[in-house]
Amino acid sequence: MRTRGWIIPAAALAAAITAAGSAAQPATPRVPRDAGALSEPVVVELFTAQGCAGCPEANARFESVAGEPGVIALTYAVDYWDYLGWQDTFARPEFAQRQRAYRRALRLRDISTPQVVIDGRRQVVGAQATALQSAIDEEAARRNFPPEIEFRIGGKRVGVGSGRSPSGGAEVVAVTYTPGPQEVDIVAGDNRGRTVRHVNVVRSVRTLGDWTGQPALYALPGVREPGEAVAVLVQAKVDRRILNGAVLDPG
Repeated sequence: MRTRGWIIPAAALAAAITAAGSAAQPATPRVPRDAGALSEPVVVELFTAQGCAGCPEANARFESVAGEPGVIALTYAVDYWDYLGWQDTFARPEFAQRQRAYRRALRLRDISTPQVVIDGRRQVVGAQATALQSAIDEEAARRNFPPEIEFRIGGKRVGVGSGRSPSGGAEVVAVTYTPGPQEVDIVAGDNRGRTVRHVNVVRSVRTLGDWTGQPALYALPGVREPGEAVAVLVQAKVDRRILNGAVLDPG
């Protein structure tokens, strides 16, 4: 089991759990590229589709940064390209809903695919390599003293510590995904005859509860497939910035 993000001291967390409540605090990216240093992760989310002709190249660029220390990389497959003749094998309607929420928060005219959102604060259309790396490095240098995160009770619960709740409140989100690469052979649509490769494919997104700035404990999704990981994100409700994140690895 691996965690990313700050760890809540057990005594401080336990004292506040009984008060019940929920909370989140501004995301703080990590010290750039130092794998040995304790740091807050940069959360990098790719919205892509198997039926999108321009997505395979973006997937590859996204995969090139997914293994960087201090990065939580998540791939969401959207379903609105299915009309071209290929039904995306990983897509769910709620993933497109998450992308639309970012459109509103980032005040974009429309959604685009492929699209990368970094820490819920900014986008990189098409996952252009230089722009993507620069955005990750800039977010990694930002430090806003986020709420601490700790997995407890053998990975059945996650604790979020105290901090300043953003305007409009925050929520704790569990993103279940399959770590590593997966390949899909496409037999219809714009990518017919191609093998499309994805990394860290998201399987489900679930809101665990609100976070109000006080320490709280949340139950993680109880049923996961073997090999699946869970990323816990503390995220502002209104502007959608991610305050902190942590990963519970399989096993």
